[in-house]
Amino acid sequence: MSKHSSKGTSPMTSQAAARIQSASAKGSGGQVARGSHAARAQSAAAHNIGKGSSGSKK
Repeated sequence: MSKHSSKGTSPMTSQAAARIQSASAKGSGGQVARGSHAARAQSAAAHNIGKGSSGSKK
């Protein structure tokens, strides 16, 4: 699996990461495991915000 995004994909937003994390936590008793898809999504969203891609529509 590549660590770089492919052309044509949109960056992970904090809103999308929150939805993923919420669904994961609901399915596992409120916990999100380190290294899980939800954790990686949150990390990617934070990385994208640092690059100026907040995901909010203006």
